[in-house]
Amino acid sequence: MIDLRLLREDPDRVRASQRARGEDVALVDALLSADERRRSSSVRFDELRSEQKALGKLIPKAAGDEKAELLRKAGELSAAVKAADAEQDEAAEESKRLLLQLGNIVHPDVPVGGEEDFVVRETVGAPRDFAAEGFEPKDHLELGESLGAIDVERGAKVSGSRFYYLTGIGALLELALVNAAIAQATEAGLIPMLTPALVRPRAMEGTGFLGQAAENVYHLEKDDYYLVGTSEVPLAAYHMDEIIDADKLPLRYAGFSPCFRREAGTYGKDTRGIFRVHQFDKVEMFSYVDPADAEAELDRLLAWEKQWLSSLELPFQVIDVASGDLGASASRKYDCEAWIPTQGKYRELTSASNCLDFQSRRLSIRMRDGKKVQPLATLNGTLCAVPRTIVAILENHQQADGSVRVPEILRPYLGGREILEPISK
Repeated sequence: MIDLRLLREDPDRVRASQRARGEDVALVDALLSADERRRSSSVRFDELRSEQKALGKLIPKAAGDEKAELLRKAGELSAAVKAADAEQDEAAEESKRLLLQLGNIVHPDVPVGGEEDFVVRETVGAPRDFAAEGFEPKDHLELGESLGAIDVERGAKVSGSRFYYLTGIGALLELALVNAAIAQATEAGLIPMLTPALVRPRAMEGTGFLGQAAENVYHLEKDDYYLVGTSEVPLAAYHMDEIIDADKLPLRYAGFSPCFRREAGTYGKDTRGIFRVHQFDKVEMFSYVDPADAEAELDRLLAWEKQWLSSLELPFQVIDVASGDLGASASRKYDCEAWIPTQGKYRELTSASNCLDFQSRRLSIRMRDGKKVQPLATLNGTLCAVPRTIVAILENHQQADGSVRVPEILRPYLGGREILEPISK
């Protein structure tokens, strides 16, 4: 959540942020009103309690009619105190409810607009000219099936659409990607983590996934647990309700977990193959830093993502995501999009987001610097979303005979294989 002081002191900035996101600007005024009601009712409660205590000291000293009058006033005050206390609680609850609906403040340099209004910051590598090489590229599913690597038919039979099996070399390819990604992260100083896939509501709400993203979250109602859509959630909640000494920052983690997404609102989109699925594995980076270091940390996460995609020898572009396409918790977000030959366009493979103190306020995570205690900043960055990375590798490194060249970085994790050979024609 944002700092309420910012809302009170500069509501126009918050309104502008909501407008840039394409969200309801009226929410800002409703929250201001609820916050004013909360503060005024709190003052009223304190005044009445003070009056009640003062009256309570007079009653034992009084007698006769005077005491009876004081007792009458005490009864009235007691009722007034209870009413003020209830009003204070109601206003506080309303303020909290509205505050949780408000997205993070959009960074002033973020391009304004919707999904297609991003700005390309950088392009790395160039797409292959398959026509010049004399053959038409196959898509990842055709390649995966011929390699004995992907089985979507049985995935659909067992679990429904958007599920799949990785078989044989496909399973080995996932393990190679995960091991190589964790190795890079560990070398960079991140602490590897295996995280829970089920979390309590506070963890999911605290990271901002029960607002605009709620429709894509799986909820186990009987047990009141949520299946995570990313290990960002358990990594963010790892230090929930803690105060971390400033000299221990930054704290950087690399979490591996299964991820589950409903993909609501994507009916008919990316239905072929394994690009958009309900369950997948991912290596996610997560940082806790001093707010003063947050922008530099975002650049650092992006640099590690670029290093990873370059090591896989994939052509990609880096985009500055537009304001209307940001998640609720992100103030700024960069995506790395790999070229997908058969789609003829770049598609998202990784992302890096600066959440500032938005998540730490919701999860009560603070830093102590001397005598000063304040919320810290959190950032997250995808290093390897496995299925999409497999899609990019198969399509970009395919050969005319249907085989696929293995990027050098993965060969040690695949028993030295340089080529993945088709097992069926």
